Amino acid sequence: MKVIITGGAGFIGCNAASRYLGRGDEVVVIDNLSRVGGERNLEWLKPQGALTFARIDIRDAASVGEVFRAHADARLVLHLAGQVAVTTSVADPRGDFEANALGTFNVLEAVRAARIDAPFIYASTNKVYGGMASAAIVERDGRYAYAGLPEGVAESQSLDFHSPYGCSKGAADQYVRDYQRIYGLPTVVFRQSCIYGYRQFGVEDQGWVAWFIIAALLERPITIYGDGRQVRDILFIDDLLDAYDAAARNIERAAGQVYNIGGGSANVVSLRDLLGQLERREGRPIPRTPDVWRAGDQRVYVSDIRRAQAELDWTPKVGADEGIGKLYEWVSANRRLFQ
Repeated sequence: MKVIITGGAGFIGCNAASRYLGRGDEVVVIDNLSRVGGERNLEWLKPQGALTFARIDIRDAASVGEVFRAHADARLVLHLAGQVAVTTSVADPRGDFEANALGTFNVLEAVRAARIDAPFIYASTNKVYGGMASAAIVERDGRYAYAGLPEGVAESQSLDFHSPYGCSKGAADQYVRDYQRIYGLPTVVFRQSCIYGYRQFGVEDQGWVAWFIIAALLERPITIYGDGRQVRDILFIDDLLDAYDAAARNIERAAGQVYNIGGGSANVVSLRDLLGQLERREGRPIPRTPDVWRAGDQRVYVSDIRRAQAELDWTPKVGADEGIGKLYEWVSANRRLFQ
């Protein structure tokens, strides 16, 4: 089949493209190559199969529309492109809005105009739930935890966009959902938690698991914003791609739905936990510099993934310790990519 992936040269996108190419599918990658590592990921993909690349910025509605018209026979659309960092959104809220809200609107309109009747999966974010001030937080075993949400945050949690990034992604999230209700597009929203894995060129303000591993191995400075007890559920890239497959396979049920996708309560890691693991692997202390809390940084976020497990027949297979080990070994073996 033919698959269109916006942001296909990014971390998640290139892994998805590689999977489809390996199956013999034709893949159309739309990307403006603005992210660190994008060009390297694209070069990595080129020999793998039937790849078409369009260097397009999704803020350019005319160009986006042209690409989708040319590939109206696509059988799957993954919309992964956008601005990905809270800190960047605070510094440049207009650019963040245009990339995430307007860009997503452009992609939806392009799909509608091209009459593409294929599963459309959107990579949203847990940031749409905001700071969740109503959720009591306690400290257990040296890290933060929800006092009353043992399985984490469910899709029924009220939306409370916090930060320009939360607003832009949240607006896009709702547009994607509504295009199923109003126009009948088979769209699915994935509110993704912390995704990590191969070919993630993490930086300080995005992709923290990869960034800590890269910084530890290359002895680069690490800054801890807040007290390091903040917690996230983490999901390995292969498990996320399995979730995309599951949504496409079950599109009759999934269309118009929202799913929290992450490692769930079984795969919870704090910043301090990860640094401790890396110190044990490295056999040395890893220096870190403390700094103040960043705007919009949740002390805890854990996805309740039971809905996706029940409706999509999907569950994570790679545990946190195993996944961290896999990424550590990959970065160690590919240090040249990070020089």
